[in-house]
Amino acid sequence: MRIVWLLCWLWASGAFAAAPVLTQVVPGQRLNFPADFGAHPDYRTEWWYATGWLTTPDNKPLGFQVTFFRVTTASDSANTSHFAPRQLIIAHAALSDPALGHLQHDQKSARAGFGLAYANVGNTDVKLDRWTLKRGADGVYQTRIRGREFSFDLRLTPSQPPMLQGDHGYSRKGPEPGQASYYYSEPQLRVSGTVTRNGKPVTVSGSAWLDHEWSTRYMDARAVGWDWVGANLADGGALMAFQMRRADGSPLWAHASLRDAHGKTTEFDGAAVQFKPRRYWRSPRTGARYPVAMELRTGSLVWRLMPLQDDQELDSRLSTGAVYWEGATTLTRDGQPAGRGYLELTGYAGAMKL
Repeated sequence: MRIVWLLCWLWASGAFAAAPVLTQVVPGQRLNFPADFGAHPDYRTEWWYATGWLTTPDNKPLGFQVTFFRVTTASDSANTSHFAPRQLIIAHAALSDPALGHLQHDQKSARAGFGLAYANVGNTDVKLDRWTLKRGADGVYQTRIRGREFSFDLRLTPSQPPMLQGDHGYSRKGPEPGQASYYYSEPQLRVSGTVTRNGKPVTVSGSAWLDHEWSTRYMDARAVGWDWVGANLADGGALMAFQMRRADGSPLWAHASLRDAHGKTTEFDGAAVQFKPRRYWRSPRTGARYPVAMELRTGSLVWRLMPLQDDQELDSRLSTGAVYWEGATTLTRDGQPAGRGYLELTGYAGAMKL
């Protein structure tokens, strides 16, 4: 679940005429691979999102995030100009290092075209200037990011088949059937490569989680944000859970999926999924107050979520218009280590619009 804010305002503003007719998300449509690894330009918003935990040669932990967004604008469909912004590409990248104590992050945005920014159909192949995420025929992802304070050159190798979220990839986000996305995850990706800071490349290894979602109508009008977690479990399983929140903090919609190491998936809905804040952190930059430590219940299972570091706020007002918390997180059950993943907290620095 990701964020595209400013661009949805462009759509709703009526600044463009003859907006294209977009495809709606409907139940009963099965995902089709390998085609669905690629872009879906007939839907309004789409994102590829990779997060993970890395280990340096001196056994220090790092968290990383790479996200690419594709957005169909309301540009006049009759305009044949190559300069008409029919698709916009946005990218976020971030690095969490407890030795620094704060999130390092960067962002880019550009209209698609001229070979400088694109999201291709048929397989994952997205680019924005010198930032890329590409899936090979063997299923291995390669991502290269050249940021201001850091660079990534990472290889993400699948060890499990895709995890279809919701009803075979149809993932409800609200009480109305159209408030949904097509959504799959690739958990337990094996990561290798380098992270470069201050001109010094460091070899890293670790594990990652990749999400791919596309939608045309996502949020209920009563939802102001969401809490989401995707985690690679220590026993080889995978856990995804989210709740859409009302302004008073109560859940409007919630869902979770738990896949065990043998591939069996259990789904949880409604009251069976509960996020309970255990500790808050207030940003010294925006004043937003985030529940960075959480208790998550999925049925009878209780998970404790603890951040790698408190300050993992990402300010993307120069690209998507939003501020959110996206952080490397550990999971425990019954006091024992259970996994590592990423927690996303949106709407705490202002209501989301998606």
